[in-house]
Amino acid sequence: MAEPVKQGKPLGRKAYGSIGHLPASRMGPGDHACPEGYARICCEKPRDKHDRIIVQEKLDGSCCAVAKVNGEILPLGRAGWLAITSPYEQHLLFHGWVLTRWPLFNELLREGERVVGEWLAQAHGTRYELCNDPFIPFDLRREDKRLTFAEFSDRMKHVPLEAPHTLNGASPDECRGPMSVQDALAAAERVNMHNSLDPIEGVVYRVEREGRVDFLAKYVRPDKVDGSYLPEVSGKEPVWNWRPSDA
Repeated sequence: MAEPVKQGKPLGRKAYGSIGHLPASRMGPGDHACPEGYARICCEKPRDKHDRIIVQEKLDGSCCAVAKVNGEILPLGRAGWLAITSPYEQHLLFHGWVLTRWPLFNELLREGERVVGEWLAQAHGTRYELCNDPFIPFDLRREDKRLTFAEFSDRMKHVPLEAPHTLNGASPDECRGPMSVQDALAAAERVNMHNSLDPIEGVVYRVEREGRVDFLAKYVRPDKVDGSYLPEVSGKEPVWNWRPSDA
């Protein structure tokens, strides 16, 4: 069941903000580094026993979101605009893909929540040989609050969507504390859960304390070229990881 489309920014804000970069991570225009203390907590030494460090593969696509607003399921771009208003085909495909899965997102989301993920339909700087759906959720938010990894994981159990592969801290009992960037990248390359045809983009660190999300930080390979497969960068035709048969 397709819900009516609203104009403008239904959330009145961006759907997702930016995450600070760890040392030596490749940064582009508008990116920012995380505080040095964050890097020590993520990769070297926690503050105390209350720090829980979760590390996941960073996927390379278009950050998109699905929100439930006044009972409607709304596909959004990262900036908060409706996906259907985007000039890019990949976002129009996202709009259509979400609305054909209205019951799935209606079950996943409570009023005022949004799930954020990477839309991998079009290759940006990394190609994927996708075996499942092209939307990989990595965060669940209620207004400005980020739900914990445990809450996110519990919700994801009830829907047929894959999350990014968790490299560290999948459960409190297995939490190994800090993880070096080198170890995290090596683990992601070994598993290659999402069938990357190019070197993986990087990893995301999520630090939680006493039942709340404290901060996130990320690392992107220094040799990564943003959007190397996008026509506006390559001067070539788009490269698709996924496309509906009737598109």
